[in-house]
Amino acid sequence: MEREKTQMDSNETNNYYVEPEQKSGSGKFWLIGGALALALGANAYLVVRSNHLSEELAAIRDGNTAQFAKMNQSAAASDEDYRDRFDKLSQSINDVHSSAANAHTALKKFQADEKKANDDFSQKLDAQKTDFGGQLSTLSSDTNSKFSQVTTDVGGVKTDVDGLKTQVADDRTQLEQHTTDLKRVVGDMGVMSGLIATNGKDLDALRQLGERNYYEFSVAKNQKQVRVGNVMLSLKKVDQKHNRYTIDVMADDKLVEKKDRTTNEPIQIYVSGARQPDEIVVNSVQKDTITGYLATPKVTLSRR
Repeated sequence: MEREKTQMDSNETNNYYVEPEQKSGSGKFWLIGGALALALGANAYLVVRSNHLSEELAAIRDGNTAQFAKMNQSAAASDEDYRDRFDKLSQSINDVHSSAANAHTALKKFQADEKKANDDFSQKLDAQKTDFGGQLSTLSSDTNSKFSQVTTDVGGVKTDVDGLKTQVADDRTQLEQHTTDLKRVVGDMGVMSGLIATNGKDLDALRQLGERNYYEFSVAKNQKQVRVGNVMLSLKKVDQKHNRYTIDVMADDKLVEKKDRTTNEPIQIYVSGARQPDEIVVNSVQKDTITGYLATPKVTLSRR
């Protein structure tokens, strides 16, 4: 009985030690399983997270690609627009250069034509002066020849005409001297003017030369328009203190304002059918009135 009891106690003792070993092995198993589950979950999370990041990167890449495409397209359009504008600007510059060259050529031709016209006019004036001097010399010689033969007896008194011959010679000399003293200046259109008269005596001398037609005028400010020769004049402004005036000139149905002109300054106006201009010369500026003359060519030559 004691042996059986002892054996039973021994078995119970053995059972006591075995049971803890079985519990310890089961705990390790669950611990390892939990760790493995944790590792698998973390790995799955990382995989999912990695997929999300890949998708986000792909979306960002696609967005950047689309943005770059739009930027390239916009840059190409801007470049094309700039090229068009540059081409148009270059064409405009070329047109301006061409217009300037044409204008320069036209100006040169105009200056050459005006110089030739002035030279022709000067030659004609010199020829007329020479012819006029020859006519005066012939007239003087004829007068001297005839007067030398003429004597008159009145009541026994002999009247000699030598004084008359002297007077004719003096008149001729004075006229030549007077016309020599007259001046020619450049008018407001850049053309050399004819001889300028500054008073009635000068104007009479010019009439005797017979080179131009002369029309005297007096225009008041309150007059609407005054016809002088082939033009119409109207006085707009007077500055008596500084001998300046402003007038409107109507010629060939064209109205031109001549502003702030001075006395004895030739104002030049071209009219149809004339190569040389008409010239307006104001000799006196009074309160609200100007006086002067208009000179027009006797011979009209068509302008080329």
